[in-house]
Amino acid sequence: MNTLIRPVSEPDWEPIAAIFNYFVTESFAAYPDQPVDAAFFRDRHAAHPMFPFVVAEIEGEVVGFAYLSSFHPVPTMRQTANLTYFLHPEFTGRGIGAAFLEHLLEAGKTLGITNFMAHISSLNPGSIRFHLAHGFTKCGSFINVGVKNGRSFDMVWLQKEQG
Repeated sequence: MNTLIRPVSEPDWEPIAAIFNYFVTESFAAYPDQPVDAAFFRDRHAAHPMFPFVVAEIEGEVVGFAYLSSFHPVPTMRQTANLTYFLHPEFTGRGIGAAFLEHLLEAGKTLGITNFMAHISSLNPGSIRFHLAHGFTKCGSFINVGVKNGRSFDMVWLQKEQG
């Protein structure tokens, strides 16, 4: 099956919310404890259209999404961005996450971004391993900053610098 990574379009917002909401209700990978609607991501993208927001599509079905967002709004930190991506659980382990990462790194480079940040729940060790395996380094943690389903978790920060 060929995977197409393409810019987000209007019909994609509902499948994006559905993918994200799986992780809201079934895991600690997404921070919210209640499902979000399509407007959650549509509004996020509309507020920062200069950053890439893409989907992965297989045979016409959206199976994941990825985007860059501002790390901090001050101009002195414009070279740093946050990465976010989620894949429907049936499509993990197929190289789509790595393709998303490569796409975001390349797109970020064209925007002058040299520092890429990922913040991950400490209760999502698979994502932490993925980022470490792809050249990120752990640069810090905020301890016990979140509580979801009665469990505390840390926010682990990872960084990748590329010139």
